Amino acid sequence: MNEKRLLELPKTGIWLNAAPATLQELRGGPVALAFVNGASIWSMQRLAEVTGWQARNPGRLQLVVVQVPRFEFEREPQQALKLLRRQGISAPIVLDAQWDAWRAFDVQSWPTLVLLDAYGVERERLVGGGAGGDTERVLNALCDGVAQPLDDEAYGAREINPEPRLPLRFPAGLAVAEERLYVADTGNHRILECNHAGRVLRQFGLGSADLINGGVGEAAFNRPQGLALVRDVLYVADTGNHALRRINLSSGQVDTLCGTGRVGDPRAGVLAQPWDSPLNHPADVAVADNQVHIAMAGDNHIWSYDLGTRELRWRSGAGPVEVRDGSGHLAAFAQPTSVVAVQQTLYVCDSLGSAIRSVQLRNDLVQTLVGQGPWESGNVDGPRLNARLQFPMAIAKGPDSPMLWIADSGNGTLRTLRLGGGDLATVNLPRRLHGPCALGLAAGAIWIAETDAHSVLRFDPLSGELSDVPIEG
Repeated sequence: MNEKRLLELPKTGIWLNAAPATLQELRGGPVALAFVNGASIWSMQRLAEVTGWQARNPGRLQLVVVQVPRFEFEREPQQALKLLRRQGISAPIVLDAQWDAWRAFDVQSWPTLVLLDAYGVERERLVGGGAGGDTERVLNALCDGVAQPLDDEAYGAREINPEPRLPLRFPAGLAVAEERLYVADTGNHRILECNHAGRVLRQFGLGSADLINGGVGEAAFNRPQGLALVRDVLYVADTGNHALRRINLSSGQVDTLCGTGRVGDPRAGVLAQPWDSPLNHPADVAVADNQVHIAMAGDNHIWSYDLGTRELRWRSGAGPVEVRDGSGHLAAFAQPTSVVAVQQTLYVCDSLGSAIRSVQLRNDLVQTLVGQGPWESGNVDGPRLNARLQFPMAIAKGPDSPMLWIADSGNGTLRTLRLGGGDLATVNLPRRLHGPCALGLAAGAIWIAETDAHSVLRFDPLSGELSDVPIEG
């Protein structure tokens, strides 16, 4: 590496939430350039490690996030910004829509962390997800000797045009019963129990990011997402805590079934205590046959937790980001983010694969219903072999209908897939949806978490009416 080679961010970059700046203007303190993709869990994990280090070491490092699109929708500035803000990112963000910065810095894969010293010289880079200890080590080394915090007015200290203050913040989970609506208010770290009109009846979670069990007013979550309601129990994919949680709706008590609060490789087997195994970005849950099936987005696996024996089982998925059919561990997923259990079949929404998959629970056979692979996305209706989705985030199905509903987030649409060989179709809505990330079916309606608009919608498939659910709280 030629240490005297001082690179600069190309002028083609679009600054999304901060005033434009150059690396030359940032000299005087260490800088971390994080080349990421907002759709990738592994990119977000690396960013979380850096921002966590910054919180423990205020004023010692300037972070600049370089968003490099994987999907077509990520080239649009507002959508790219929302994608990163869903994860709580407030650092300065540059959209590298044409991959010019990627090429200039000779980046090869997401995520890549390029570390520049106070003179603008590259000192080290971290490639891939890696371990959190690597991030700690390189940042400590880069900032060693930086005794004085950076100027409070240093670039990036204040975000331009932050998200509006609304009752919800990036809601990403829904569960609906005949009289109740449960919302994972992800950005506010809480679960809301509402009636169908949107009136908040109870709040679970203090609203601060933490892993605390207890009753109403005591428990805490961290960026919860997927929800599954079974009678008077609500199961929660507590994504930010890397944990499987449970809310007893009769008592209001929250407990942890599995997870340590930190990301890690899950360990199969009977768990004597919940903390005996970490989890890796659980994104959604579904319950069938006394088992909680978990879409584990961080390791591209489907896991099952037996509520009776407390056994955690690796059911299917090999690990690599692929759309590959097969039995059990021979199959591969591409960031599974939503699951629906129907009798002996588990349907899976594979976000990075822009695919819908099925897992036969009797033999763990995985099959692809729609989708061609991690680099094949689009917006095409029709027969399954020709149909295309773009970064779908959620699926839902009613008990008595052969229709699978799909929140096609990248396209901002609601799609349907008729099971048993039917075509993929786009639902005619009055307007485009803004980053839908969760669906629920109940009371003759489709409930939609319009995540990027911080709202919940109700769609009547008979009348075609799309209405806001005015949640206050």
